[in-house]
Amino acid sequence: MDAVVGTEYRPRVVDAQIASRLSNFGGVLITGPKWCGKTWTGARHSNSMASVDDENVKEMANISPDAVLAGETPRLMDEWQDAPGLWDAARRRIDASAKTGMYIFTGSSTPLLSRTSHTGTGRFATVRMRPLSLFESGGCNGSVSLARLFDTGRVDPAESAMDYETIADLVCRGGWPASYWSDRADPLTLPKSYVESLTSYDISRADGVRRDPAVTGRLLKSLARNSATNVSATAIAADVSGSGRPVSEQTVRSYIGALMQLCVIDEQPAWTPSLRSRARVRTSPKMHFSDPSLAAAAMNAGPGLVRSDPKTLGFLFESMCYRDLCVYASASDGAVYHYRDSNGLESDAVVELPDGRWGAVEVKLGSNRFEEAASNLMKLRDIAGGGRPPSFLMIVSATCGYAYTRKDGVAVVPIDCLGP
Repeated sequence: MDAVVGTEYRPRVVDAQIASRLSNFGGVLITGPKWCGKTWTGARHSNSMASVDDENVKEMANISPDAVLAGETPRLMDEWQDAPGLWDAARRRIDASAKTGMYIFTGSSTPLLSRTSHTGTGRFATVRMRPLSLFESGGCNGSVSLARLFDTGRVDPAESAMDYETIADLVCRGGWPASYWSDRADPLTLPKSYVESLTSYDISRADGVRRDPAVTGRLLKSLARNSATNVSATAIAADVSGSGRPVSEQTVRSYIGALMQLCVIDEQPAWTPSLRSRARVRTSPKMHFSDPSLAAAAMNAGPGLVRSDPKTLGFLFESMCYRDLCVYASASDGAVYHYRDSNGLESDAVVELPDGRWGAVEVKLGSNRFEEAASNLMKLRDIAGGGRPPSFLMIVSATCGYAYTRKDGVAVVPIDCLGP
């Protein structure tokens, strides 16, 4: 299990999404990085479960998947990818019964379609789960609701308790439930252990392709140094090769693909609105670790070292904001993009809802670059949207002290005030 099952359940933003999907689909597939709480949350929504990482259960699942699937529904199949036959058997049972809310499948990697005969379309809904946002871990008062921002575009004044030292601690600690709700003495050991496991074992387990631990370690360090940027595979290959044997761009893409399958690396896609501007929209994605603590651990950087390098902390803070925005946007089935065009105009994040409403976000550690950030946001407002004005323009910061709305209409929100 990947969380602290057995302790009192702590609600997650994704709970409502899972409940909704169970009401409309035969099954729900919960994906996300290991240790983010999938088992704990899946168990919360289930009436029975089977842990497929148990060797006896795994053996039975491979011999007779229907026997393992039998039980009170919704029934949780935890770490189902260890017995992929469960997927097709569950799909057949869903078809035969025509019922909703029968199964919840959880796993630390996205399903390999080559190992199943059906994608599950129409039977299973996929829900992406992430490590804890600050709101979920208790490090945020949630006084500024992202959903309400879409409705009003403004924020009421609210006080922040965040400072530079604390944000460095939170970046390195990460959003892992076990580091908050267990008796773990040093929460920094968890992301370090995660990176060690990735390097020595997990990346090869993702798709059964054996990969070099040394190359994996260098790749993770390179990705960490380039967090929240549009770094190319070519640049990473040059970085990973170093003084050792050359590593090809194709190899880098293969390794990154495995990390994405494990939900360790996220690609933040580019936003491509209707534009009146002649500028060409750049479409390459930004790269983030699923949690900024993994980037810090890959660089072997603790809070003290991160504090001494404001530029690196700024990129890691942006990845933290991306993580939290993704969690909060998911409550409205929204998605988080970034924007950059050939004229150099950028926005760190664009949150878009299914109904077409959108809001633009700039991320800044402190207030010294607020004017530049506000100017960029207003330029994007003026050229983007194709007749769809933004619902809000927002600067997310760590150390600004208060949430408020500027005279130009740009909302300034400390990260510990932002919630769903």
